[in-house]
Amino acid sequence: MKKINHMKYLLLGCIILSYSACRKDAKPIPEQDKSLLPPDPTAVVKGFYLLNEGNMNMNKASLDYLDYTTGQYRRNIYNQTNPDVTKGLGDVGNDIGIYGSKVYVVVNVSNKVEILNAKTGKRISLINIDNCRYVTFHNGKAYVSAYLGKVGDPKAPNGAVNEIDTSTLQITRKVTVGRQPEEMAIVGEKLYVANSGGYSPPNYERTVSVIDLPSFKELKRIDVAINLDRVKADKYGDIYVTSRGDYYSIPSKLFVIDTKTDQVKKQFDFGVSNLWIDGDIAYMYGYEYNYNTNSNTTTYSMLNVKDETVLNTKFITDGTETQIKVPYGIAVNPVTKEVLVTDAKDYVTPGTLYCFDPSGKKKWSVVAGDIPAHFAFAY
Repeated sequence: MKKINHMKYLLLGCIILSYSACRKDAKPIPEQDKSLLPPDPTAVVKGFYLLNEGNMNMNKASLDYLDYTTGQYRRNIYNQTNPDVTKGLGDVGNDIGIYGSKVYVVVNVSNKVEILNAKTGKRISLINIDNCRYVTFHNGKAYVSAYLGKVGDPKAPNGAVNEIDTSTLQITRKVTVGRQPEEMAIVGEKLYVANSGGYSPPNYERTVSVIDLPSFKELKRIDVAINLDRVKADKYGDIYVTSRGDYYSIPSKLFVIDTKTDQVKKQFDFGVSNLWIDGDIAYMYGYEYNYNTNSNTTTYSMLNVKDETVLNTKFITDGTETQIKVPYGIAVNPVTKEVLVTDAKDYVTPGTLYCFDPSGKKKWSVVAGDIPAHFAFAY
């Protein structure tokens, strides 16, 4: 992270306040539409939402939508559709998911889950959850992980998972897990939560909490590795869990847990920052920073989850990866098998969304919002 000149921002803030006092309330940033693709009215996947995180404390989270049926890329649709929301989507958009006719947007520092109409992007409701992180769904419920406590507080309490009824849009149950829980995955009637302990290095957490969904109680914690982050389930009853390491001497790694035994069954000694599993293939990238060398290492790889072997092929084959400064989000279109990768660049200016065909060649790219990160496909 770059150091911040607080005096410069203080003076800038004073100028902005002085100016804003002499004019009418600012209008929301207008939606920007771009003809990106040939229209496909019969597309099975109608489109996808892209959640742009926005830098912390700047209220710059935003929402884009690519409509496959019209070929239009619609940038910043939330503010245009919800002009009465004074601070827009809010501060740090951390996750997004579609369930039924609703979109659930987890906005971390703003301590809220925005619930939108999936067709229009119009706000339906809002649920306040302190320091919320990720969302997943099962049998009419949404599950939201939450750090709890103030951002960055090493004395923050253990985190929690909140259960939301997707009909009433009310929190129905809550269960305590480890410190600073991150992503979740559901296999059968068990929910798996990666505990990071990221607020208190080097005293990281190193477990995955296992939640029994019928009783909504924590059954156990599986010891894995420090500073856990991503959790993705395959169709064979395994979950893939990433460890970010300590950014010094303990490197990032990838682990496979057998949910039948709730034991770690395999370890891959390479870093994975994010992954998307489609069918038998996990598409992965690593973007690791090391304080000892003051440098980043970027990798792209693919893994066959059926036999748990790393493939020799890549999902970017035309050299475009050299243009991507900070890979930050990844998704795979379940029908076309196109791979979507975002570039956060410098974290404070608009990022770029890239699309690659199944052979790894770039099909198109488009300017997104600040720190484009999380995808949700619409059917």
